[in-house]
Amino acid sequence: MVRAAPVIFLVLWSGGYAAAKVGLPYTGPFTFLALRYIVALLILVPVALFTRPAWPRTREAWLHVLAVGFGIQVAYFGLSYVAFDLDLSAGAVALITSLQPILVALFAPRVTGEQVSPTRWIGLALGLSGAAIVIGARSAIEAESWWGILAACGALISMSAVTLYEKRYGGGTDPVPANMIGFGLGIVVFVPVALLAEGFAFEVTTRSVASLAYLAIGNSLISITLLLAMIRRGEASRVSALLFLVPPGAALIAWIVLGEQMPLLAWPGMALAAAGVYIATRRPVAQPA
Repeated sequence: MVRAAPVIFLVLWSGGYAAAKVGLPYTGPFTFLALRYIVALLILVPVALFTRPAWPRTREAWLHVLAVGFGIQVAYFGLSYVAFDLDLSAGAVALITSLQPILVALFAPRVTGEQVSPTRWIGLALGLSGAAIVIGARSAIEAESWWGILAACGALISMSAVTLYEKRYGGGTDPVPANMIGFGLGIVVFVPVALLAEGFAFEVTTRSVASLAYLAIGNSLISITLLLAMIRRGEASRVSALLFLVPPGAALIAWIVLGEQMPLLAWPGMALAAAGVYIATRRPVAQPA
């Protein structure tokens, strides 16, 4: 299961782009996020009652969980959905947020004491190049909205900060209560905003319900749990490098599910991104004594 975690994470996380594209025409971004967190929290409540996990016991532990929950559920997802709502293309959002491994690698030595080797820098550069080729091949990245670009950059900074913060301070809270706290925080923030700005309107269709279910279970429950678990088990820059495969993965899933164009140049771009991630995430071979 541990070895399969990166693959499961990448598939589910990459599929979130297509799922969001399917569901957003039927509701507003803040309503969609609020409903997503409500569904995820309702699923976790009976799980928590049955398993009785340990909740944070100190003020410091609560602050850490709240900081991570706010960074992911409120800042990252909120700003990403705002960027979509401001007509920034999914390709542009994917390309901007794919810079996250570079930011993490730049700040990891100062924040977590983790050193990034020259080999890993090569892998990061290849991964970014491959992701850019895939997105550039699918569609021209047009700056339709500077506010949308600013929101995507905010999402990039949020996820980078959370990755470093979780690696340095996290790891002591069971994932069930940690997720419940994060979802609860998202509900507290987005429900009032959705009521005031969007009237909390949600058109119930097969597509909108399927999209909501996928995002609540696949992204909010499974993907976030796997991401935090991988950060706790490995170096922040190595885990973040996996995100270079998200833009190519999102393009591939959109091609299969939505029939979006997949140009010929995108295929070598995906291969280059995969090669870069392999170089950046592989562990050095131990030298014999």
